[in-house]
Order: sequence, then C-alpha cells, then structure tokens
Amino acid sequence: MSVAGTYDCVTKSPMGDQKSTFTVVPGDDGASFTGSNVGAMGGMDVEDGKIDGNTLTWKMKMTVPMPMTLEGTATIDGDQLTGSVNAGAFGSMPMTGERKG
Repeated sequence: MSVAGTYDCVTKSPMGDQKSTFTVVPGDDGASFTGSNVGAMGGMDVEDGKIDGNTLTWKMKMTVPMPMTLEGTATIDGDQLTGSVNAGAFGSMPMTGERKG
C-alpha cells in the first residue's frame, strides 16, 4: 500500500496535544516525498522527505512559537501512522495519525 495520503495526526508536545493534518505526496522516484503539516499554529512544508518502504523521514522549519528545524520519522501500517518529531533541545515528541478517507 502506498504511503501517499492525508493523515489526521496528534503530536504530544510540551505544550499539550497538537492536532494537525499531515499530507504525504510521493515523488515520481518513489523514494522521496513532499507535503505539509498544518495545525492550529500554522503550517510547515516538508523538506528532504524520504521514503524507505513504509518508513518516512523528513524535516520541517517551525517558526511559531520559536524558529527551529524539526526532524520527523514515521512508519505507515495500513492507515495508521506512528512516529515521532524531534524538536532539538525539547526532545522527541510522539506522533500518531490515521489516514483520512
């Protein structure tokens, strides 16, 4: 099954649960992806998105509440996304999601 899709996600951050919509758009090569993660505090574009089987890795530049680069990794199992987002000094935050529709 393709990893492509839109996922309703929750990231457990130090500021509480952050709900977001994570979009995965695989590239033609099947080894890269683009997309975005959009939540209450705004949206971030996926950078350097890589696909390895059913595992995704990516980076995002956060600006609110402070500028930093987030590093994400997730595994897609059916319609379930399970992973984490590393926020530098704030550590790793669990991220879960479910594919929409």
